[in-house]
Amino acid sequence: MKKLVSVVLLLLAITVSGSLIAQDDGDRLVGVWEPSHGKAKVKIEKIGTKYYGKIVWLKEPIDAETNKPKVDKNNPDEKMRSTPLRGYRILKDFQYTDKNEWTEGTIYDPENGNTYSCIIKMTDENTLDIRGFIGVSVLGRTDIWKRLKMPSKKK
Repeated sequence: MKKLVSVVLLLLAITVSGSLIAQDDGDRLVGVWEPSHGKAKVKIEKIGTKYYGKIVWLKEPIDAETNKPKVDKNNPDEKMRSTPLRGYRILKDFQYTDKNEWTEGTIYDPENGNTYSCIIKMTDENTLDIRGFIGVSVLGRTDIWKRLKMPSKKK
């Protein structure tokens, strides 16, 4: 009986530690990333068990026409068109699949006001393939995002 309890406890410990390792692997996505166009920087963070990304920097933060901070003027929801782009959440609801991949999420493109299904693949610690698509991923477009190095804190 003692052996059976020991085996069960060992299996439980392995299962729990394995899920914690997978969870930590998913957290590699957390950080600040720059899309290939260089017009914005997006901070990806974990909220609960999912990953989200919001715009934290814009190359041109001021709208030339209004001389005010840029807003989400292309949003299909009229009520959202006055929402500032800086701070706007463009990546939503991603889940880590343990294959260097985050799925089940969406990406919003403020340039055209469309939201797409999205898959994020980490090709190395500093590079993401962000694939937005409608329907099936084959019918989509991939953008390459680079991790920004944050200045180290002085002691």
